Amino acid sequence: MSFQAAVLRSYEGPFTVEEVNLATEPAEGEILVEIAGCGMCRTDLAVRRSAGRSPLPAVLGHEGSGVVVRTGGGSDTAIGVGDHVVLSFDSCGHCRNCRAAAPAYCDSFASLNLFGGRAEEAPRLTDASGAALAPRWFGQSAFAGYALVSARNAVRVDPALPVELLGPLGCGFLTGAGAVLNTFAAGPGDTVVVLGAGAVGLAAVMAATAAGALSVAVDRHPRRLALAEQFGALPLPVGTSAPAERIRRLTGGGAQYALDTTASAPLINEALRALRPTGTIGLVARLHTALPLEPGTLDRGRRIRHICEGDAVPGLLIPLLTRLWQAGRFPFDRLIRTYPLADVNEAERDCDAGLVVKPVLLPQAKSR
Repeated sequence: MSFQAAVLRSYEGPFTVEEVNLATEPAEGEILVEIAGCGMCRTDLAVRRSAGRSPLPAVLGHEGSGVVVRTGGGSDTAIGVGDHVVLSFDSCGHCRNCRAAAPAYCDSFASLNLFGGRAEEAPRLTDASGAALAPRWFGQSAFAGYALVSARNAVRVDPALPVELLGPLGCGFLTGAGAVLNTFAAGPGDTVVVLGAGAVGLAAVMAATAAGALSVAVDRHPRRLALAEQFGALPLPVGTSAPAERIRRLTGGGAQYALDTTASAPLINEALRALRPTGTIGLVARLHTALPLEPGTLDRGRRIRHICEGDAVPGLLIPLLTRLWQAGRFPFDRLIRTYPLADVNEAERDCDAGLVVKPVLLPQAKSR
């Protein structure tokens, strides 16, 4: 079958919207999804800085959602034609961490999601000339009209929900909310500092508020701090003097948890100083340089750890987040601006410029 997709052909060049061909039907354990919407994540755009490790040309996109149009059957495919699904990251399903309900730490996570997919798979997508495109990105390649995915990637959702807006629940919003709800298990009386009020950080703020925890949001953009405040956080602009001391005052002696989405060493050190004894900071942004920790920041039982995909089992967390949204307690839709797939480069520019928190591409929509 043929359909439109946004193809990235070079690390420096723009996306091109092209006709691509899918060369195979769903195999056992796979489903074919008509994509209603796909969020644009910073991880998609980081391919440009991957030093060639992420193969091109490729169809990116890993926050897809849509409707199942075909299945390959098999005992592992509990999802049927017509089901509405949110797509999430790929995992092997049989390593020790997958069996221990920690698929984000799958032994094959990097190869399956970032650097080439499953070795046994022949190329699935080709361009109009018949040239092969890179293997499925995060098991999806959802900047496209359709995505052929493993059923493990998919989570069935209520068809009454706006399926075109749900894709970011599979990665960005899942990461921020999962860090608060899973990693920290924050609840009433807990305090959480969130560094960076982008899609992941604002999802963390919303999750903290839903859990009854107090949050402090740190960012340099006044508009994003205003959003964080609307979602229940105490705002703290970057550049505030003595930020650690200010956070300790706001949180009644120090925060129990901090979540960094910025990879900023100065902010991470300030957040560590703002933690109460035994406090934990979780890092979700990829560090590109060494992280110098200042003397004393890890004293008194303070801990630092990396968090991948919010420590989530998508099949458990995504339904929880949709229920919270239906109850008015996780208003993620307020972070979204939609774009036709043809406007993919405009969406990227707006994302880079901070004009939009979460762009969502609509493959079936017409260009403005």
